[in-house]
Amino acid sequence: AEMTHLQAGLSPETIEKARLELNENPDILHQDIQQVRDMIITRPDIGFLRTDDAFILRFLRARKFHQMEAFRLLAQYFQYRQLNLDMFKNFKADDPGIKRALTDGFPGVLENRDHCGRKILLLFAANWDQSRNSFIDILRAILLSLEVLIEDQELQINGFILIIDWSNFSFKQASKLTPSILKLAIEGLQDSFPARFGGVHFVNQPWYIHALYTLIKPFLKDKTRKRIFLHGNNLNSLHQLIHPECLPSEFGGTLPPYDMGTWARTLLGPDYGDENEYTHTSYNAMHVKHAASNLERDTSPKPMKRSQSVVEAGTLKHEDQGENENTQPLLALD
Repeated sequence: AEMTHLQAGLSPETIEKARLELNENPDILHQDIQQVRDMIITRPDIGFLRTDDAFILRFLRARKFHQMEAFRLLAQYFQYRQLNLDMFKNFKADDPGIKRALTDGFPGVLENRDHCGRKILLLFAANWDQSRNSFIDILRAILLSLEVLIEDQELQINGFILIIDWSNFSFKQASKLTPSILKLAIEGLQDSFPARFGGVHFVNQPWYIHALYTLIKPFLKDKTRKRIFLHGNNLNSLHQLIHPECLPSEFGGTLPPYDMGTWARTLLGPDYGDENEYTHTSYNAMHVKHAASNLERDTSPKPMKRSQSVVEAGTLKHEDQGENENTQPLLALD
């Protein structure tokens, strides 16, 4: 087939998964991409700064090859950047603010994937030193990390998991999470980025984080809401969804504790730990056509089918428990 270069490097299992789950058809990939590209003229108000095949393909994958939805996401992606120019001004790993966030472990990225081939991102909320990192810089570091990771086609198809550990996250720290900046984060991740998020897992959340979640729920799409799991201190319910073999010991997993510098070192390369010189440009989303991905292309295990319905039923059942039950995990799957 003449299009195979677009799927180059994908394992047969992943190509099959893309066909089954995302409606990806190798024979008409080019037509699909072109039809999305043809819609660009309908939005002259937006600067589409990148329109090559590989780039548009990740938006189609993120929206299961529904062309209109993929185009809407593509438009949102550039509009978000247009509306938040300062966030993307020096959008690279060696920007002082982004570098500080990365070095402090925002986000953490596990080397190995989960049993479905998804990349696991970690946030240890308590490590947020508010005198050192603004929330915006943490958000920028997360978006930049996703930008680099999404270059990997396997991840465009398999997606990501986010685990947020709220242990020891103080009320004072939480009070800095205003609805407006949380909305900015939700817009950036849910509405403007071409990634599939398989789940967002809250662990050890205190009551005030639960309250905050209730506050931001209206900004969440139903689909997103179904994928947010509040486990409290019930690691069992986390392990039902992400196997302990894939998790560091902080989450009751069998891997060693997460080393906060891991991902920063991967992204910053030789610049890591060199606090005052910002010379080496790792990645600049808008001016680089194809960033050579320096990420180890670990071969992911064959995806195992898990019964999604059980999980979703569980979420819906426990979704609206009252605030007074904050000690109970919202999602008990045992």
